[in-house]
Amino acid sequence: MVERLRTPLFHKYIDMKQGRGDEKDVRDVFTAITFEVAYSLGKHEPGHPGGDLPALTPVLRWRKGNKIATRNETWFEKNCLSDDCAADLRLHGKMLLSGLHVKPHLALGGVRNVSLNMTISNAGDDAYDTNIYFNFPKEVFYINFWQKEEKGISCILVDLDFLKCSVGFPFMRAQTKYHFAVIFDTSQLTGENDTLQFLVQAKSANPEHKLSDNNLDLSIPLVHETDTTITGVVTPSSFVYGKSIDASRFVQLEDMECHFQPLNLTFQAINKGPSRLPGSTVDIRIPNRMAGNGADMFHIIETQVADGRGNCTPHRNPTPCTIPQDKESIFHSIFAFFTKSGRKVLDCDRPGRACMTISCSLGPQLKEEALSIDIKLLLNTEILKRDSSSLIQFVTRGSVQVNDRAVEVPNGLPDDLSLVFEALHSQEPKGYVVGWIIAISLLVGILIFLLLAVLLWKMGFFRRRYREIIEAEKNRKDSDESWDWMEKNH
Repeated sequence: MVERLRTPLFHKYIDMKQGRGDEKDVRDVFTAITFEVAYSLGKHEPGHPGGDLPALTPVLRWRKGNKIATRNETWFEKNCLSDDCAADLRLHGKMLLSGLHVKPHLALGGVRNVSLNMTISNAGDDAYDTNIYFNFPKEVFYINFWQKEEKGISCILVDLDFLKCSVGFPFMRAQTKYHFAVIFDTSQLTGENDTLQFLVQAKSANPEHKLSDNNLDLSIPLVHETDTTITGVVTPSSFVYGKSIDASRFVQLEDMECHFQPLNLTFQAINKGPSRLPGSTVDIRIPNRMAGNGADMFHIIETQVADGRGNCTPHRNPTPCTIPQDKESIFHSIFAFFTKSGRKVLDCDRPGRACMTISCSLGPQLKEEALSIDIKLLLNTEILKRDSSSLIQFVTRGSVQVNDRAVEVPNGLPDDLSLVFEALHSQEPKGYVVGWIIAISLLVGILIFLLLAVLLWKMGFFRRRYREIIEAEKNRKDSDESWDWMEKNH
């Protein structure tokens, strides 16, 4: 006989991503709950009857074809109108940037948060175990979600780049719509990718016939938005040159007769943000010739970017010491001394001006970071001495351009500048020129005196009888005095 039955075994199978569920958290209502009951003999202690016969052990009465277990499947009752209980989820959404940003891109470093405003609707049967999945870059961090009214929405971060939001658990009713927003932190984006992309998918346990509207790709281009500017200084800002200036104030290169004026140009390319600047190019233009077909005046000694964070194109002057031939005659020298001009401006922005261009490629810059470019060069004063101007102004132009992965902030700081330094000509005439000037001045003075004398002679100035005129004037005065005396006596 059967002493007792084994306690029935209860098995419930739930098809879930996270393993087996329990009866308090049933999500898969489309899979039956399976019950299985089995029986067997319990532990039996047979008796010991007297006699020579051994004790008997009980056995189950079993017939071939029968089982000692039974299985049952229990299905959930669902409120479905279609035969297959198909849902029709439709997902809509848009990405909003924090602040007043209405630009078609996301400025790295300028936008801290983005919000995905989501709308999900169900046009089919009740959708059971409805979830929305968000996949995003690992540089983006989930902050929180927001819903205007409590409608049974909850979100959980499954992985660093994977978010799962449950909608209307245990089921999303037919013909309903839910609105909510998910907020992410984008302050740690580095810009390694060109686009910030969120892949969003809506799924339920129901079958669906149209899945194209269950997926969204919410993307926005990532750009380095910067406000770059450039500053600069030149030392010295002015100097004096000429034959009368002490040669020790200038520099002479080995085996060269020329006297050079040393100059230092320092430019700073500054990134005012808000984004990190991946790279930029600085172009520096220096007027290099007095005339279009003249000799080069500048000789570059060194060009250096601070901390080696960039490089500049080399520029070599094959003939740094060029002394123009002096073919002027003495009369031309005298004429140039009296007709010397005041100021001459050498500006690279003026048409026809020959200029030397130094192009420097700079590396990445953080917000509010500046990179310096130092240029040491020599100016050949021998070329300047042949010019008759009293003052020569050199207008050097500098400009900065960001690379293709960055955009400039509209109406930002100026991205170019001009540096001006002046060369003052101490122009004194040569010794023989001074002598000739004195001689010519005396000659001109004598000629003018003789010319005046001739004119006075022609006008009869030297032929008048001045003695007779003087005596007649004296007699007239005596006559006037006698007449006055007679009138007084009468």
